[in-house]
Amino acid sequence: MKQKGLNRMKTTVRASILGTATENLRQTAVRLKLPDGLFRKLVDPQERVEMTVNPILSNGKMIHVRTFLVRHNDAIGPSKGGIRMTGQVTLDDVTGLAMEMTWKCSLIGVPFGGGKAGIQCDPATLNEADKETIIRSFTRGARRHIGPEIYIPAPDMGTNQLDMGHIRDCISYSEGISITKGCFVTGKPVIVGGIVGRTEATGKGVVYSIKAAYDRQVKRLDGARVAVQGMGNVGGIAALEIARLGARIVAAEDISGAIANPAGLDVKALLSHLKKAGSMKGFKGGKPLPVERFFETDCDILIPAAAGSQITAENAGKIRATLIAEGANAPTTPEGDEILNRRGVFVVPDILCNAGGVFVSYLEYTQETQREQMTLQEVDRRLEERMNERFTEVFDRSRAKRIPMRFAAMDIAVRKVLEATQARGLLP
Repeated sequence: MKQKGLNRMKTTVRASILGTATENLRQTAVRLKLPDGLFRKLVDPQERVEMTVNPILSNGKMIHVRTFLVRHNDAIGPSKGGIRMTGQVTLDDVTGLAMEMTWKCSLIGVPFGGGKAGIQCDPATLNEADKETIIRSFTRGARRHIGPEIYIPAPDMGTNQLDMGHIRDCISYSEGISITKGCFVTGKPVIVGGIVGRTEATGKGVVYSIKAAYDRQVKRLDGARVAVQGMGNVGGIAALEIARLGARIVAAEDISGAIANPAGLDVKALLSHLKKAGSMKGFKGGKPLPVERFFETDCDILIPAAAGSQITAENAGKIRATLIAEGANAPTTPEGDEILNRRGVFVVPDILCNAGGVFVSYLEYTQETQREQMTLQEVDRRLEERMNERFTEVFDRSRAKRIPMRFAAMDIAVRKVLEATQARGLLP
């Protein structure tokens, strides 16, 4: 297939994480004039593994759980990426997320490639003991695929720092040692080798990106109206941080529903309510908002920080925000992206916007490898500096080439992976 073939080729599953990732790479390959051989090398993962585990839970019953692990590309370094635990996660989802991680690690400048894992089970249906049993079963099954030079997992949707601590313990226990020899997993509790500030890193990185964008546009965040989709670890922290800078959170949505308050939601009170009640329902600081109308909220900034494929051809034209900061992975489909570009909406793409988490994971990796300890002040300073550096690099290319930020970010990331590929040599 020649270059014009890449121009003709379109992804048939665009409303998916893998479809979006593949189409974004195809468009990049066209811009960079990549030969078909290199495109195929970049689009197909190096390794896709499907495993089944059959743990016995606390009720005495054995269950059957499908699990997945994908190493997309290790030209720059070992695969890095979180473990997604939901009832719907698929091997294709994990493949698309692993590809996204390759570009994210490349762009933010850490020596990792892209990887991802998935556990097809709904954690909301499990008690703590049963979830730990499943996590440990997955770790035993995937042990030969996990290591400081192979694949380093981290938390993702449905998993948390306690799960990462169980992974570390499972590996060290199986080897008869008190701690692992090097960093096998990031996002752990601080007391067992984690790093301060990792939990907040992704959300803070989103806000650093927004602030950088507003600085370039000579705008003030004080008084800016913000809508946040997803009030978990990313969206909740981003809402707290941007409100601290004077912005108003005028609408918020999660899996339980959406609420709005033009005068501004009390973010701390809302997060406290969600922790206690587990739902938006009953929160007195805002009025219910139909979920299907959330993206129509009259706001300046929209932060999609929930699931993928949320901004589509059906709703992109209704978005009123002038800046979108992608806290989630692949929240915008290619068709939705085309509409936003035509409308002149400024989008901070996911591989830049939410890269704060993997950057601080890198700091945790180096800290544990070297047996050091970093302070929160040092972590925050390095995170802000790196996010600003990479934002500037992408913004400058975007302006110089007159292309959207996503195109600029992908061009830079893919070029770096190609450079590493060529430096290593194409022969095995």
